Amino acid sequence: MGLGGGVLMVPLMVHFLGLTQHRAHGTSLAALILTGFFGALAYWMDGSVDVTAALFLAASAIFTARAGAHYAHNLPAWKLKKYFGIFTLFVAALLIAKPYLPSPGVQAAFWWKAAALLATGAFTGFLSGMMGVGGGSMMVPAMVLLAGMGQHTAQGSSLLAMVPAGIAGARTHWKLGNVAAEYLPGLLGGIVIGSFAGGKLAGILPDNALRIMFAAVLVYTGATYSRSQPPPA
Repeated sequence: MGLGGGVLMVPLMVHFLGLTQHRAHGTSLAALILTGFFGALAYWMDGSVDVTAALFLAASAIFTARAGAHYAHNLPAWKLKKYFGIFTLFVAALLIAKPYLPSPGVQAAFWWKAAALLATGAFTGFLSGMMGVGGGSMMVPAMVLLAGMGQHTAQGSSLLAMVPAGIAGARTHWKLGNVAAEYLPGLLGGIVIGSFAGGKLAGILPDNALRIMFAAVLVYTGATYSRSQPPPA
């Protein structure tokens, strides 16, 4: 689906591995660095990475990702879970709206493109550090709509920007004790296998079917998480 997978990785680690909400967010972000690296490499080989755009995104994201990680650490678990549910519903809405995004017309002026990329990087970097996700679900539409970039180039550039931003956020989570290092080898191996299988599946199933199925899972997860309440006193 062109997403890092953190929106699914976090709830799965909470429910099946028994991680706390905070540790699931930090561990997910650490694992997704590999997704960004290999994903960006694949897009770069196809000529679909704007390195300059990725640098502008990462320039602001590496600072706000650390701030997002600190903010998440200071939230009570139930509130972090609730925010994650709301974020997941937003991602589902973006996924459904993806085919209806307007195609870029005239190439944006350099100063406007630079400002849009820096602002996008700052916003998505914070959410990435806070939510434990790559941020591509928001970076890509912003790059298409605000910077006039093509869809494939936007996806490739967001994956490249995810690497330094993810490292900054994951390093902060590590210092705060929110990374379960013992699970990283399995997660990284699974990411490699799952990415390959997902790429094959994407070539078999129609795009609309994939989007609707994935959006349905996100809506269910988001609706469940967004109802989180503080524990009884």
